[in-house]
Amino acid sequence: MNLFLTLAFLFSIGATAGWVLELFYRHFASGKRGERKWINPGFCTGPYLPIYGCGLCVLFLLASLEGKLPWMNKAVLFLMMAVAMTGIEYIAGLWCLKHTKVRLWDYSDQWGNVQGIICPKFSLYWAIIGALYYFLIHPRILGALHWLSQNLAFSFVIGMFFGVFIVDFAHSAKLVAKLRAFAEENNVVVRYEALKLSIRQNQERAREKYHFFRPFHSRLPLGEHLRQMADTLEKRKVK
Repeated sequence: MNLFLTLAFLFSIGATAGWVLELFYRHFASGKRGERKWINPGFCTGPYLPIYGCGLCVLFLLASLEGKLPWMNKAVLFLMMAVAMTGIEYIAGLWCLKHTKVRLWDYSDQWGNVQGIICPKFSLYWAIIGALYYFLIHPRILGALHWLSQNLAFSFVIGMFFGVFIVDFAHSAKLVAKLRAFAEENNVVVRYEALKLSIRQNQERAREKYHFFRPFHSRLPLGEHLRQMADTLEKRKVK
C-alpha cells in the first residue's frame, strides 16, 4: 500500500488516541489535585494532538526496521523509540517557544529538564510507550493496514479527517498569533495550558458555562484574561 496513505492513516489514529491519553493523564495524574479539571488538551480545538500522530508514524517506521538491521535488538529499538519521541517533543516545543512565544507544556519542575521542554522522566515514559506499542499495538496496526489495503474506500474518511484537521489547525494558528502579539508586547511567554485552566476557573467563579471544545471562549476578551494572569506569566529572556 502507498506509504503516504499508510502514514496518513497512522497519523489520524495516533493524533486521536494521543488526545484521549493526554485528556486522562492531565486529569488524573498531572498537577495539584484541586486543579485537576477536564481540560481539552493540546493546540487544536478538536480531539487530536498532532505530536502523537507524528509519534505513531515514527514508532511504526522504527518497528518496521527490526530484522532489517543486524545490530538491532529490542533494547536498542526501544532506546531509539525513546530518543525519537523525545526529539519530536523537543523540536515541537522549542519551535513553539521560539517562534510563537507560547509554551504548550511545561516540565520546568521536573528533574533534569531542558528548557522545560523535555526531561528524563518523560523520556522514560516514551521508552515504555514504545515497548507497549511494539508488543501490544504494532501487530494490530499491521492488521489494520492490511484491512485498509483491502478497503481503500475508507481512505475517504481519512481525507475527511485531514480536511477538518487543517481547518481546525488554521483556526488555532490565528489564536496563537494573538497570544504571540501579546507575548512580544509584554516580553513574556504564554503557558497555553495554564491559560486554559485560568479561563475555566474564572468561568466557574462567574458561574458561566464552560465550553470544553472551545476552552478560550469567554465573555471576557482573551487579552483581559492574559492581563489578569500578568503576575504569573513567564518572563521571556531577551538576548
